[in-house]
Amino acid sequence: MCGVVGIFGNQETRVSLELYDSLIALQHRGQDSAGIITLNDGFHLHKKLGLVRNVFNEEVLSRLRGNMGIGHVRYSTVGDGTANDAQPFLASSPYGIAIAHNGNVTNFEKLKKELAEKDLRQTNSGCDVEIILNVFASALAKQKEGDFKEQVFKAVAEVHQRVQGSYSVVVIIAGKGMVAFRDPLGIKPLVIGKRGEEYIFASENVMFTTLGFEYQGDVQAGECIFLDQESKLHRKLITKKTHCPCIFEHVYFARPDALIDNVSVYKSRLRMGNKLSEKIKPLMDELKIDVVVPVPSTSTTTALTLAYDLGVKYREGLMKNHFIGRTFIMESQEKRKKSVRYKLSPVELEIKDKNVLLLDDSIVRGNTSKEIVRLLKECGAKKVYFAVAAPPIKFPCVYGIDMPTRQELIAHNKESMEEIRKEIGADFLIYQELDDLVDCVHEGNPEVREYCTACFSGKYPTNISAEELLELEEERLVVRKKQKEQQMKIFK
Repeated sequence: MCGVVGIFGNQETRVSLELYDSLIALQHRGQDSAGIITLNDGFHLHKKLGLVRNVFNEEVLSRLRGNMGIGHVRYSTVGDGTANDAQPFLASSPYGIAIAHNGNVTNFEKLKKELAEKDLRQTNSGCDVEIILNVFASALAKQKEGDFKEQVFKAVAEVHQRVQGSYSVVVIIAGKGMVAFRDPLGIKPLVIGKRGEEYIFASENVMFTTLGFEYQGDVQAGECIFLDQESKLHRKLITKKTHCPCIFEHVYFARPDALIDNVSVYKSRLRMGNKLSEKIKPLMDELKIDVVVPVPSTSTTTALTLAYDLGVKYREGLMKNHFIGRTFIMESQEKRKKSVRYKLSPVELEIKDKNVLLLDDSIVRGNTSKEIVRLLKECGAKKVYFAVAAPPIKFPCVYGIDMPTRQELIAHNKESMEEIRKEIGADFLIYQELDDLVDCVHEGNPEVREYCTACFSGKYPTNISAEELLELEEERLVVRKKQKEQQMKIFK
């Protein structure tokens, strides 16, 4: 899961600054690397490992001139974890093409070989957007007839045919304009904003108000938008399939102030608290809950309605250090476990001698949950009950979220919730039902009839076979090993 933004503006000196502001707003989507590319008389690119504020400064941004540009923050699930995989990427032919994306290509290895042998195009990184870049560039180079927008649409159609998985993509074509498109199922989000004759495409609309853009909706599943040099928008539905967006955006990834497929993330999380309270109310006499405490900050919204519906005090019993990154998307288990105690500090007055209902958005590996339960018990909690806004995560995500192998998921192959409860050390454990979670999001936009729930249900919308899933898990383990080796080199 990454964050991508593209801005088509009219002031050369402003676009890079607005891309920087946009990446700051999207920093929650990726902490590994950041990059910006702009275009005027040529492309100007800067990308490095690290947080946005550490990658860019005034001097760098002043060199990134142009009236259009792309920005990216990366959370790596493929590649070796070096700057070689940082986005955006650039190809000199045809025209000159810059690209960045959010998602994950599931037939990466097959396409890499195919591009070399059939398309005679070499890829030089472990980043899957380079595969999309070369498929798109190869297809565009073959187009000789029709006006340019039709050539772009045909090139995107070939991407849809050849590239499997999830992807929301923003492209700059030198001397031609900007392109934005989503995979046929629209698994990853991509929204549009407008300010006069200027446009913005982004993973979330969280920077629109700050920058003065008006929300215009979404790039539709399977759709391609071409924005020409005269700032005229051309739209075409390239591949029509049932829209199936990722539901985990609402559980964890997106900011609460975002609109994803025209659904308020904030509202969907409020409804998660409502649904969860319905399961807990019959148990209130037995549990004698004194206080509801969210694990900050993704679950805070859900905890508000949960506490209200249960008639129990809501308290921020865990204080978050906002200078520590999101532990879920840290690249190693060791970093995740160590950072929990640095990240969260208990408020003893709200914990000691109380039956605490702890609310978290999800439990993936279980290590963070175990540490938090231990932290509250050390702080004097009588009982620590654990409620989860999402169902048990039992299957790996192959579309760009770091849930790489079944063996690492605490809920996989567990015969009962009791086993998970014992493992994390809680006195009681309750999960959201999958149907209830889907209802919470679906209510925000009834036109979206299906959601990708693969990590909960094992139903992959791109029809991943058992053999393919095993191969993807093995590939991810190889990537993990390379990333760890690279980290060891850095720290030596």
